[in-house]
Amino acid sequence: MSKTEEARDILEQLGMPPAQRNDISCLTLLALAGLSEDDAWSDASKPSLTIHQILVYMREAYARDYAENTREVVRRQVIHQLEQARVVDRNPDAPDLPTNSPRTHYGLTDEALSVLRLYQSDGWKSGLLAFRSSHGALLDLYERRRRMHEIPVRTPKGKEIRLSPGRHNTLQAQIVMGFGPRFAPGSTLLYLGDTANKLLHLDREKLKQIGVSLTEHDKLPDVVLYVEERNRLFLVEAVTSHGPVTPKRVEELEVALRGCVASRLYVSAFPDFRQFKQHIEKIAWETEVWIAEIPDHLIHFDGDEFLRPSQRV
Repeated sequence: MSKTEEARDILEQLGMPPAQRNDISCLTLLALAGLSEDDAWSDASKPSLTIHQILVYMREAYARDYAENTREVVRRQVIHQLEQARVVDRNPDAPDLPTNSPRTHYGLTDEALSVLRLYQSDGWKSGLLAFRSSHGALLDLYERRRRMHEIPVRTPKGKEIRLSPGRHNTLQAQIVMGFGPRFAPGSTLLYLGDTANKLLHLDREKLKQIGVSLTEHDKLPDVVLYVEERNRLFLVEAVTSHGPVTPKRVEELEVALRGCVASRLYVSAFPDFRQFKQHIEKIAWETEVWIAEIPDHLIHFDGDEFLRPSQRV
C-alpha cells in the first residue's frame, strides 16, 4: 500500500468516521507524523505545524497542491475531529494561545505517536487496543485542559457562559460583569459573541420584541445589553476587535436598527487608558467611553448630557 492508503487504514482502525478517512485527512496525518512516502512508521515524529505548514508539507512530500483557501477545510473537517479523537493537540507548545491566534499550531499527542510507531509491527494490535480503551479518559483530560484556559462570564441573570481565551474575550467579560452592573443595572444580555463562536449568546426573541430583526449577527457590536425598565439598548464595542464606535459605525448600526423601538446608547470599551489614547480621534461624538481599569467612570463625548446633570446615563 502507498503511505496514503496506510494512513487511511490507521484512521479507520482508530475509529475515525468515513468523512475523516479521505485523502486530505490521510495527508494531514502524514504531515503531522513527519513522514514521506519512503519513511517507516517507526520513524514517525511529532512536529508542531500550522495549517499552512501542513499544506506546504503535502505539496513538497506528496506533490498534492491544495489551494490556500483549503485551510478552513483542513481545520474544520480534519483537525477538529482528530482533536476530538485525541490524535492531535492544539497549541501543544503554547496551550494559552487565543483561539484566533495566527500562531495556532497542531501536533500529535504522545499517545497517538506511540501507536503510529507500532503500525505494521507485532505490537500494533495491543497498542491500538490500549489507545482505544483509554480513548474516553483522554477526551476527558483534553476537555479539562481546555476549560482551564476558558474565561467564565456570569450574565446579569446569573447564567454562566465560558469564553475562549484571549485579550478580546477578557475585555468582553469585563464589559458584562463590570460595565453592566454599574451603568446598566437590571439589564438583560441580548448578545455576546466569542472569537471561536460568534453566536455564543443571542436572544433572538427579545431582540425581535424591541424591533431588531438582524439576519447577520456580525452587524451587532460585541456586547448588547437591554434595560427593559428604561427601554434602553446599550451597544458596546470592545476596541480589541474592530476598534471603537466611529461615526461610520454609528451610521451602520442606526441603519441596521432602524426598526428598533428602544433608545440607544453607544459605548466604546477599552482595557486601559493607554489603548483609549491611541483611538481617541476616531471615537464618534454623542457616544460613551468605558475603560476597564477605571470601571466606575464613563467618559462622555460631548452632547447635551452635560446640560442635564440630573439625568444619569
